[in-house]
Amino acid sequence: MGIQGPEKNKKQICVGILAHVDAGKTTLSEGLLYLCGEIRKLGRVDHGDAFLDTYKLERERGITIFSKQAVLKTEDMEITLLDTPGHVDFSAEMERTLQVLDYAILVINGMDGVQSHTMTLWRLLARYEIPVFIFVNKMDQQGTDRDGLLKELQKRLNENCMDFGAMTAEEGEGSCKQEEREALLENLSMCEEALLETYLETGELEHGEICRLIAERRVFPCWFGSALKMQGVQEFLKGLENYTLSRKYPEEFGAKVFKIARDPQGNRLTYLKITGGSLKVKTLLNGEKIDQIRIYSGAKADSVPEVRAGEICAVTGLSKTCPGQGIGIEEESRMPVLEPVLNYQILLPEGCDPHKMLLSLRELEEEEPQLHILWDSRLGEIHAQLMGEVQTEILKSMIWDRFHVAVEFGPGNIVYKETIAAPVEGVGHFEPLRHYAEVHLLLEPGEPGSGCQFFTACSEDVLARNWQRLILTHLEEKEHLGVLTGSPLTDVQITLLTGRAHVKHTEGGDFRQATYRAVRQGLKKAKSILLEPYYEFRLEVPSEMIGRAMSDIQQMQGSFESPETEGDMSVLTGTAAVSKMRDYQKQVVSYTSGRGRLFCNLKGYAPCKNQEAVVQSVGYDSEHDLENPAGSVFCAHGAGFVVPWDQVEEYMHLDSGIDTEALAEESESWYELSEEDDEENSRLLSDISGNTSGKKYQKGYSYSGSYEDEQELQAIFERTFGSVKRDRAMYASKTTVSSQKETVRYRPGKPKKEEYLLVDGYNIVFAWEDLRELAKENIHAACDKLMDILSNYQGYRKCTLILVFDAYKVEGHAEEVIPYHNIYVVYTKEAETADQYIEKTVHRIGRQYQVTVATSDGLEQMIILGQGASRLSAQGLKKEIEDAEKNGKQEWRSRRQSSKNYLFDNVSEELSAHLEKIRMGEDQ
Repeated sequence: MGIQGPEKNKKQICVGILAHVDAGKTTLSEGLLYLCGEIRKLGRVDHGDAFLDTYKLERERGITIFSKQAVLKTEDMEITLLDTPGHVDFSAEMERTLQVLDYAILVINGMDGVQSHTMTLWRLLARYEIPVFIFVNKMDQQGTDRDGLLKELQKRLNENCMDFGAMTAEEGEGSCKQEEREALLENLSMCEEALLETYLETGELEHGEICRLIAERRVFPCWFGSALKMQGVQEFLKGLENYTLSRKYPEEFGAKVFKIARDPQGNRLTYLKITGGSLKVKTLLNGEKIDQIRIYSGAKADSVPEVRAGEICAVTGLSKTCPGQGIGIEEESRMPVLEPVLNYQILLPEGCDPHKMLLSLRELEEEEPQLHILWDSRLGEIHAQLMGEVQTEILKSMIWDRFHVAVEFGPGNIVYKETIAAPVEGVGHFEPLRHYAEVHLLLEPGEPGSGCQFFTACSEDVLARNWQRLILTHLEEKEHLGVLTGSPLTDVQITLLTGRAHVKHTEGGDFRQATYRAVRQGLKKAKSILLEPYYEFRLEVPSEMIGRAMSDIQQMQGSFESPETEGDMSVLTGTAAVSKMRDYQKQVVSYTSGRGRLFCNLKGYAPCKNQEAVVQSVGYDSEHDLENPAGSVFCAHGAGFVVPWDQVEEYMHLDSGIDTEALAEESESWYELSEEDDEENSRLLSDISGNTSGKKYQKGYSYSGSYEDEQELQAIFERTFGSVKRDRAMYASKTTVSSQKETVRYRPGKPKKEEYLLVDGYNIVFAWEDLRELAKENIHAACDKLMDILSNYQGYRKCTLILVFDAYKVEGHAEEVIPYHNIYVVYTKEAETADQYIEKTVHRIGRQYQVTVATSDGLEQMIILGQGASRLSAQGLKKEIEDAEKNGKQEWRSRRQSSKNYLFDNVSEELSAHLEKIRMGEDQ
């Protein structure tokens, strides 16, 4: 309880207890509390008097709905035990608790073994890297097989699941336990070569080494018993005490928020774990004062003045916190793995104000972020995203108890998501009178399950840092919707390419509008894919009915592996869409007469198999979604006007220079897209949007940009390199919507016609040591030497080589292009640096030709990479020149040796033999 005398020196750990529903998790918690003296009488879930079932609904239904905290104390250890929900519908509550655990207790039903939800828990524990203690419960029931269960754990969970019962057995339990202990030590020693050597020498392992193996998740200790009858619980508690380690925390303050709740008086509680330093009452956190610090144990709470690192507490006074938030040195949590897959309409009683009810439901959303309370302004409806029907019943009861409103839920619909198949550029422009902002974004497919990620590749010389940060903030603050069904966008990487602000007229809200419109315009151009949730299932049916089961899965368009036989039952494992399998449990029970069992857990999202039918049934019209416009606003003659999304490129003020087709060839693809699917989905999108013209959108290539003196630049390049031919068809793209297959197919890119090398002269001079030393004496001599070196190199490389020197400080200097032997030397005009000249050069020719820029300026490298050119550092150029000279010399030597002309080489053999005899004096 806070910091109280000598107890602060005890080993302190935070342990979570997890299980599939009805495995006996809460019963085991009761046993541990009883043994530690925290409760005087063992409660039971079925009797409704369990210590940790503090809510009325939990006692009525006999399940854990909310995570609860209890404090257990032994002679040498203090455990903060977090009891988590076991029902699948409340898995999100369980996952939020994982981020604050030091260790986890995984309870497994000895009658059922490893179930599908157990596998989900195991994967989550691996993701959060939490060491695990396993307790196999209900071993008192007939039909349980200790050895068989241990083999199942080793097969389905991890091969290093080991029975630690002998390690915590009481003294004098016979030679059998001693043999088990020796076998366990031998298995433990096999985990590490150094431990094996120690064991072979001494026959023992150090206690600290065993604790280390467990903490590193290399060993998973198991105990077997019955929590209801208190069999094996004492030994399990002893194992927790003996084989856990206290974490070391930094002195600097940090905390992780994992839960939001309210007490009976309506006070907002923020549950957090202190991960560094300490926290005192009246401390300011993010501008808010801590009013009270509570340590909960069941329904009881003790107020303390201070908590130290490693402790779990609830604080009042914070109104802006959210689960997963990091405070101080603690970082934000990663995106949760488990998320709702069903969308329910909340049906309000007559006379209930929906707007007032929406505000009330937002309170519940704070406590359960995965609810995703949504307001459909078009239909005037409130929707919530839930895990299943059990959660709807619980939510109805909670709404009645807290707000005294009797709501009902409509039928659950699948929560779809959308992504894109190929890179695309989105442009947003917002310029009503006295406002201005333009944003160019690159939208790329992300790895499945990665969500939306945001980056910037824009130079601060083009757009100031504060505007770039503002754009990234606007990207992160909103849940972007797709254009097929209006479902949330996922698995997309969005990169800021370029943008423009006006010194006088740009305001923060302008970039919000431009950013949203750029995302939307990009999605309208992209090949979109509709995603739906998939279950990973395990179906157990009598062997004589396996044919029926396989036929059902095939009709669901699911996939499965070869069936396995376990006694008189057959087991089928595979994946299927949630929309097809959500009601299949009832059919299984029916056709197997109660003998079959179906276990499902969410695997993730994958392409929808019947995308066309789903899009048609939803009937979402992206063209008329006023809250998510895709067009841009431009200004002419003192008035703003709206430009449709497919004409924005004709009006935009900037050209990012990005080649999305080239990026598509290089980027990793996740889904397959055929031309037939392209045409069909294009027709589908056109029908929904009301576009019956059948025209395909073509993006024209424009030379209009942000650079001035364009005609002068054009003339210089045509004079220097000849006429630049532009292939407009190369940049055409189609507005199409993708389908559900696995890999995107792209058209092969066009070969590059010519190769150009642009060299930043002074950058190279001062990057090469020999030229830098020469420049100290005479800068012109160093430049001349570089010109000679590059002239020789061009002879080997056979490319068009342009060497650029700064002349921007020379007053009145006009740009000069001087042929020097076989290269071109450019001296920039007044007020123009070599970097600027190279940027606009690459901007103009980078997409028609293979352009390489040699410079060691990091910012310059990033900019030219975004313009489609290749990068080469100063040292890389030097190495290439040295290699080219070396290869040239070797080739010259080989040619020189082969070009020698000897007398006897061109005469007949007879004459050659005769002359040889004369030379040797054998013939006259």
